[in-house]
Amino acid sequence: MQQNGAGETSNGEQPPLSYGTPNSLPMASSRVRRFAQEGRAVPQPRVMVVFSAASETDKSGDAMSSSNASEEEFRKPASPVPNLNLSKSLRTFSAIEEFPEVIPLNVGGTYFTTRLSTLRRYEDTMLAAMFSGRHHIPRDADGRYFIDRDGAYFGDILNFLREGELPQRDRVRAVHREAQYYAIGPLLDRLEDTQPLTGEKVRQAFLDLLPYYKENLERIVEIAKLRAMQRKARFAKLKICVYKEEMPITPYERPLFNSLRFERSESEAKLFEHHCEVDVSFGPWEAVADVYDLLHCIVSDLAERGITADQQCIGVCDKHLINHYYCKRPIYEFKITWW
Repeated sequence: MQQNGAGETSNGEQPPLSYGTPNSLPMASSRVRRFAQEGRAVPQPRVMVVFSAASETDKSGDAMSSSNASEEEFRKPASPVPNLNLSKSLRTFSAIEEFPEVIPLNVGGTYFTTRLSTLRRYEDTMLAAMFSGRHHIPRDADGRYFIDRDGAYFGDILNFLREGELPQRDRVRAVHREAQYYAIGPLLDRLEDTQPLTGEKVRQAFLDLLPYYKENLERIVEIAKLRAMQRKARFAKLKICVYKEEMPITPYERPLFNSLRFERSESEAKLFEHHCEVDVSFGPWEAVADVYDLLHCIVSDLAERGITADQQCIGVCDKHLINHYYCKRPIYEFKITWW
């Protein structure tokens, strides 16, 4: 058999592989050595193809060969394929909603129509945020944007946003509450500088001198309610002491003692400690406002809660303290009518 230069026989066939004797292959494996002794061709290595089963789209993906990949690469988990439909839906929800130039509104069943620019007049307000396009606003059956709020004073809100117009005096308190809900800062500032809110700020400055005022007001209501229910009566009467000065009143001598500026020792102060036998006691305080001003506050605050209260002075506390000093604090009878 004659071979040409290309390693082929004269008839064009590939010559059989010659591995020599077993002694010539000291480093070969036992299997290769056995094939060499028997004169058989060594089988070619097989190729293993691995497919990832992570998702449907990966089934036709790249294959990994065991002949050129390390063992660590086979153990790596397949990377997840992003859900294209989910990302599309997220982009849809994040889109900014477009509003028409003219906005129909349904505020608690009352209909309004206004411009979009009017609702966006002030940036830091709830209305501007609602109609910024970043939030979903429900609509009623007629397609109007619905706001779940009493619409009785929403017209005053729109009038201010349109022209800066303020409500009438008898509507100021209610509109102020609506302006707080919608967080319209410029309207709140304007309303707080008008009556009756300005007077309320002055009155509250006086009541701040009596930190127990609200607690005493609650006590009046609770005592009157309990007393009327026990007696099965339409009204209840309470005795209330209201005094401005800290020192007891005496008509005999040293009237200047009746002053908050009078300084006395601790032992002397204990001699004048006294609690009148009344249901509730207000005082003392140091301000220009007098006893009648505080009585007006009590009656008006009870009226705000729908409670009718009448008061009259029925005398003074005549408790003897020391020497010629007597309490002499005025006692008022409050009549609370429940129906």
